[in-house]
Amino acid sequence: MAPANTALGVAARDTASDPTPAVASALRTIGTERDGLACLMDAIASGVGGNDLGAAFTAAVAHLSRARGRAILTGMGKSGHIGRKIAATFASTGTPALYVHPAEASHGDLGMIQPEDVVVALSWSGETTELADIIGYARRYRVGLIAITANPGSTLGREADVCLTLPKAREACPNGLAPTTSTAMQLALGDALAVALLEARGFSAREFGIYHPGGRLGASLRQVREVMHTGERLPVVARGTPMREAIREIDAKGFGSVLVVEADGRLAGIVTDGDLRRNVFRSDLDSLAVEALMSGTPRTVVPETLLAKALEIQESMKITTLVVIEDGRPVGLVHYHDLLRSGVA
Repeated sequence: MAPANTALGVAARDTASDPTPAVASALRTIGTERDGLACLMDAIASGVGGNDLGAAFTAAVAHLSRARGRAILTGMGKSGHIGRKIAATFASTGTPALYVHPAEASHGDLGMIQPEDVVVALSWSGETTELADIIGYARRYRVGLIAITANPGSTLGREADVCLTLPKAREACPNGLAPTTSTAMQLALGDALAVALLEARGFSAREFGIYHPGGRLGASLRQVREVMHTGERLPVVARGTPMREAIREIDAKGFGSVLVVEADGRLAGIVTDGDLRRNVFRSDLDSLAVEALMSGTPRTVVPETLLAKALEIQESMKITTLVVIEDGRPVGLVHYHDLLRSGVA
């Protein structure tokens, strides 16, 4: 077996130092697109090559923020596919948006675009024939128009209220034809717009959860209040309660712990199964007061805590129970099994 393992090890090293043609191609493609994104960053940061993309980007964010309607994304071919993704990202982060196919727009779908909307049109050349009717419609009915193009002197660039001029960059395609680097820049710029708009309006994780109710992501954005146990389900005893009564409360409620409260209802501490195991051989266990065994620093959260955060606390602290408090008083309890059932884990 040893010679075979050695041979395999040599083969693995040879592959790493001499990549296959497919791996070499992948590295060239990603490297070329990375260079395009670096050019895009430079253009936004410093106006490289006379392209003051930073100022135009700021103007585009302001234009979209002021709009009372939706962002209407449009583009043909690969630019259209990118436009669909940008529209989806906008919509999921608090900027109402939809995609309108430019060819369909010429056959009735222009009615989807209203004066309070802002059209965001993508075209690398800025001369995409199918965009002509949307551009004319936007100008005639005073609909806001933002261009994402590499050619500010094109029809689209000239007619736009704001022109986001993409820097010229080499396509990863060896023939320089298939949109690769160009679409990567379009997508990155669209994501940048979405995040800037999200931050400008203070879009919260709670709002994000409203638009993402499905799957593990949706579960992680739910709040503790949605799964916590409350009322009569809470295992609670007052400070000074004998341990024999506290044990009965632990057994009755089934959470493996009991909360200890002060006379005014504020949380004083917690007694867990672990505390009981560590003291099980004490002859005076039954008669001890709960505060003799309790931990005075239980891990607590508030009802608005995200389930993802609650899970992170439990796993990092290696605990199974979190106490939910408001104004220092316990109002709920969350067990690790509740988080598992919610789908967050």
